[in-house]
Amino acid sequence: VQLQASGGGLVQAGDSLKLSCVVSRRPISSYLIAWFRQAPGKEQEFVAAVTWTTSSQYYADFAKGRFTISRDNAKNTVRLHMISLEPEDTAVYYCNSRLTQHWNTQTGYWGQGTLVTVSS
Repeated sequence: VQLQASGGGLVQAGDSLKLSCVVSRRPISSYLIAWFRQAPGKEQEFVAAVTWTTSSQYYADFAKGRFTISRDNAKNTVRLHMISLEPEDTAVYYCNSRLTQHWNTQTGYWGQGTLVTVSS
């Protein structure tokens, strides 16, 4: 399985941005597609995830209310819509396919990452 992340860029605080993750083949039903991020000098952290079949959504506390994850089965794509971006959201965002909700576990397949930079 290959994942291709895109949509990052340079935006100003308060702006919105939508990231996309294209999955090379449709995951099996039990898979989740997740977004993680890693800011400069910080550890990678979980952002949000969606189950491929039921579309159940999971969010980190900082993402609730500002980020929305969605999936498009027809296009094998998962999107992360981010609003009210803050400089603290600056990071490389990675998409990941996995079987577990243990977000601290490095597992599954990873995309190459897309850089989001939020200027103040």
